[in-house]
Amino acid sequence: MPPLVLPLLLVLLVAATACTPEPSAPGPPGAASGTPAPPPTPPAGATPKPLAPGVPERVRVPHSASGRYAVVRGGAPARPGRGAVVRYLVEVERGLPFDPAGFAAEVHRTLNDVRGWARFERVDSGPVRVRVALSSPRMTIRQCLPLRTGGELSCWNGRRSVINALRWAEGVPQYDGDLTAYRRYLISHEVGHGLGHHHRHCPGPGRLAPVMTQQSKSLGRCRPNPWPHPHRIPDER
Repeated sequence: MPPLVLPLLLVLLVAATACTPEPSAPGPPGAASGTPAPPPTPPAGATPKPLAPGVPERVRVPHSASGRYAVVRGGAPARPGRGAVVRYLVEVERGLPFDPAGFAAEVHRTLNDVRGWARFERVDSGPVRVRVALSSPRMTIRQCLPLRTGGELSCWNGRRSVINALRWAEGVPQYDGDLTAYRRYLISHEVGHGLGHHHRHCPGPGRLAPVMTQQSKSLGRCRPNPWPHPHRIPDER
């Protein structure tokens, strides 16, 4: 090879190397094609976002459960104020998909609201005036005889306010999805029977339905109302 050819080849090789771009660092998946990267996979064991405070959790209720009640243990005092105190207890049929303590707490809040009937003390033994019993549809049918509930309604049977767990879980269309308000109505209405109150009719179009109206069946032309004394101002504390 002529002596000038070798230096010329070296010069050309260096120039070619300098014009070759450096390989770039790998980008995120899909970046080269313009496709957005897939969202990150949540870590194993991540828990779902909890429901907003005050929103009842929806559950599926079986038609029948154990057929046996269990008294919810513990108690709670009546709200402050004047007037006689009504002693009551709470029962939940075994096998229902509800937390007994949570059900009892919701019942107590409703009964002791200033818009309610009276002042109520929850106990778990001894003589009581009212038993509030969360019941499967089949248990409701049995407990409410000779009344016919069809597994859909609740009742007062002379000893218990029988609360149909299906209605407790699902509500009724006329309450327009406000399950909390409908649950308050169920408790207020059936306990109202236990205190001696009877059914009433809608007093007029657009007015609040009396709590002793059979609102689970129909509102007539009234508006829904879960309280015996809806115009009282609740204590926000």
